[in-house]
Amino acid sequence: MANIEQLKEKLNFLLKSTALSVSDQQKDQLVKLVVLLDKWNKAYNLTSVRDPQEMLVKHIMDSLVVSPYLQGDRFIDVGTGPGLPGLPLAIINPDKTFVLLDSLGKRISFIRNALRELGITNVIPVLSRVEDYQPEVLFDGVLSRAFASLKDMTDWCQHLVDENGIFYALKGQYHQDEVEQLSADFVIKNVINLTVPELIGERNLVLLNKG
Repeated sequence: MANIEQLKEKLNFLLKSTALSVSDQQKDQLVKLVVLLDKWNKAYNLTSVRDPQEMLVKHIMDSLVVSPYLQGDRFIDVGTGPGLPGLPLAIINPDKTFVLLDSLGKRISFIRNALRELGITNVIPVLSRVEDYQPEVLFDGVLSRAFASLKDMTDWCQHLVDENGIFYALKGQYHQDEVEQLSADFVIKNVINLTVPELIGERNLVLLNKG
């Protein structure tokens, strides 16, 4: 069982090397999210990361560092898996709304349970394939973490954003050949090199929109 006090200590340590503003209540929710993920992971295999301390780095911090770049109020996290980056971002942005979409029932079940257990009210879980999902109101932004190539992400998700909507693609290394495959309808706005405390390897946030 994950040690909650050790996880809190580790999270505080990691957050100190960022400019993120996270309340004590939000820290508690983030730690409880890791505990839940660890518990469910044993039965449902939601993530290949097994160590809760490692989850803080590879899942929680890796998601939170995107927060300063979010523009708007309504976001959809496509191929969210067990709610990443959507759940951590929703916890520290209670004024924004996040739809978390995945096509696997066990992942959406985990998210529903996490919302209940953590008292999160600004998340809507959706069980669907991304191309089948038709939102009533378009989104300010589409988030994806290790979901698809830039071309697939923009092709599959273009019906989800309004004309000023931004695609936020969390990537490891940034590959120019991925950019060259993009449809002419999309332009790269920015590529931001993200610093994730204690994470080994490169992380980039690619921002795109309709040209």
